[in-house]
Amino acid sequence: MQTLKTVAISVGDLNGVGFEIILKAHEHIKRLCKPLYCVNYTMAHQAASLLHTQIPNDFQIFKVSGEFVIEAGKVSAQSGQYSYDSFIAAIELAKNNHVDAIVTLPIHKEAWMMAGIPYVGHTDVLRDLLHSDAIMMLGCEKLYVALFTEHIPLRDVPQRISSDALYNFLLRLHESIKRQPIAVLGLNPHAGDHGVLGDEERFIEEAIVRANTQIGESIFEGPLVPDVAFTPRSREVYKTVVAMYHDQGLAPLKALYFDEGINVSLGLPIIRTSVDHGTAFDIAYQNKASMLSYINAINAAVDFTYN
Repeated sequence: MQTLKTVAISVGDLNGVGFEIILKAHEHIKRLCKPLYCVNYTMAHQAASLLHTQIPNDFQIFKVSGEFVIEAGKVSAQSGQYSYDSFIAAIELAKNNHVDAIVTLPIHKEAWMMAGIPYVGHTDVLRDLLHSDAIMMLGCEKLYVALFTEHIPLRDVPQRISSDALYNFLLRLHESIKRQPIAVLGLNPHAGDHGVLGDEERFIEEAIVRANTQIGESIFEGPLVPDVAFTPRSREVYKTVVAMYHDQGLAPLKALYFDEGINVSLGLPIIRTSVDHGTAFDIAYQNKASMLSYINAINAAVDFTYN
């Protein structure tokens, strides 16, 4: 029997659904790994009280200092700061080899901004602190979507698409996951229609050819027409898709697999997975949150430790 891996869990925004998910899933999660929750007992007990439950006796914590009054569904600087501090604690545990992987519950980007945190989200922090160009990939075993650009305004996407940048991205993606074939989406409607609706696809096509030549195998295919890339027939062929921008890939992905999807940070010296949903302030502390994405994120984190 294999020894259970230790996974640090950052608790996310405590004004949202993260801690409810943690408590509801604890009995199941402890059979998959040794969870180490980055929180302190004062905040944990306050959250449990709002859920009309108690902290389990075997609930292991790594203390994260700080206290504030939890206000369900409210965006606040205090909850933003605490979620950031919990995340930093998990990163440090992984960097120092005290845990095998980290799993993150959802933060609220506006709360981080209110707290003066100079990052848009988890992935930006990981890139900066670990000095690695992380790739954000979301989905499940049925379909993963890797994002070439992430949290940037849509108007800035075309300027980011160059043959060199996408070529390097595709090589890093291939080094991180051994899945094929991988579909690469075009940027424009109808993948540009041979230049009629835009010409960014020429850079995308060039990057695909260069990457496949470098690898010595036709791993990447495209540029595919975006509006047919997620049809049932296409999903039979492609289990991994590269999207040029956030909503191009994530809108169809979440329409298909919202409850079961996870977020994976590739290309890092540590293993990090996350739920693929937000703080769900509208149902915070109402015992309505789904555990499926969290359980899948734990499973994926543990699986990556054996690869």
